[in-house]
Amino acid sequence: MHVPSPAVSATERLQRSLDAIHQWDPLVKAMITVDAEGARRTAEAADRAAAEGRSLGLLHGVPLVVKDNIDTAGLRTTCGSLFFEDNLPAADATVVRRLRAAGAVIVGKCTLHEFAFGVRSLNPVVGQCRNPWDPARIPGGSSGGSGVAVATGMAEMALGTDTGGSVRIPAALNGITGLRPTVGRVSNHGCLPVSPTHDTIGPMARSVEEVALLFAVMSGHDASDPVSEPRELPNFLPRLRDGIAGRRIGRPRNHYFDNVSAPVGAAIEEAVRTFSRLGAEIVDVEVPGAEEAHAWATAMIYSDACALHAARLQEGGERWGPQTLERMRMGLRYTGTDYARSMRQREAWCRTLEDVFGRVDLLLSPSSPTVAPLIDDQRSLFEATRAVTQNTYAGAFGRIPGLSVPCGASPEGLPIGVQLESACWNEPLLLQAGWAFQSVTDWHQRRPSLPRA
Repeated sequence: MHVPSPAVSATERLQRSLDAIHQWDPLVKAMITVDAEGARRTAEAADRAAAEGRSLGLLHGVPLVVKDNIDTAGLRTTCGSLFFEDNLPAADATVVRRLRAAGAVIVGKCTLHEFAFGVRSLNPVVGQCRNPWDPARIPGGSSGGSGVAVATGMAEMALGTDTGGSVRIPAALNGITGLRPTVGRVSNHGCLPVSPTHDTIGPMARSVEEVALLFAVMSGHDASDPVSEPRELPNFLPRLRDGIAGRRIGRPRNHYFDNVSAPVGAAIEEAVRTFSRLGAEIVDVEVPGAEEAHAWATAMIYSDACALHAARLQEGGERWGPQTLERMRMGLRYTGTDYARSMRQREAWCRTLEDVFGRVDLLLSPSSPTVAPLIDDQRSLFEATRAVTQNTYAGAFGRIPGLSVPCGASPEGLPIGVQLESACWNEPLLLQAGWAFQSVTDWHQRRPSLPRA
């Protein structure tokens, strides 16, 4: 298993990140807070340790950014909201504490859709985050800043959060790799959620190998998080390159390939052929109920968000971004009966997924049915979110893990991602499949070019 080479010092790696921020961020607005001084101190300490022959851990000297709804002690955490624009947490979130212990260099906090509630990555703190492959387009969300930061080299790795697709969608639209873990695998303590029963913090990086390192560090039970599960994660890193020969990959016959654009469809079909050449068995599979899962998940997620922000919703006013406020108020229409029905539907949906993963090892689908939409798309935020998250909400509703891996590009050069999903707690298999795919493709190595002035 590759560990980042000490041949390049932590201070050199950090400087590359800071240079990329200087070049890119005025255009794409991916960062809310940059902690250059604190990052330099951490990088210098990492280099001193290396000079003494000591490794600080799997992330020794890795420049990393954190989505700005995850607490960082003494470093502003805004959640993309004017309600929190001056918020200075007293303590690190559990995941941040684990990253620091493994030697990561935290460069700063990256932008998100306000309160992590949308796919545009728009908030009243820094405005609209833009896709580096085409600044007229959205970067996806809500972890858009995390996706952009990795794609442009502002950081080598990033933390995002995923409620209904907020790691996988920006990973796909920015041409990087992103993992949504099983709910309960990674602690959410110190993170402002959208929906506590759906949310999970997820790793993002250019390659599956980097995502695997970050995931290994992040994972583990945390008694401070009531959703965290005491489920042991085996040491999967030595088996990351074992391949997927003989694995059964399901290609859904229903729902997941509806409304897919021609460029996305072509890229996904080529990905299917690639997995077949790698020795996987591709089988068609029905996933009954997938068409309804999005609506049932929406009822729960919107209700949870309204409960969390009840006092702020009553206040309303200028501190809200109008798009987010309009979308969140839609959740007030749902009743307790709607929520109870959604709970019962989720129980049935989880049983359906158990049956599906009794027949196949993985499900394959487009991460998003389209490439990144234009920022000036006239659809409402609700409509835009519904379209882009067509294939990500269902897995989130079932609390299963999902991985988005770059698999192609549109004629305009816009990234396309393929989504792999597995049964709960089977992230090692997802990463193994993703690594196998990236061992014979180079889509994850491509980088956007800075537009000429």
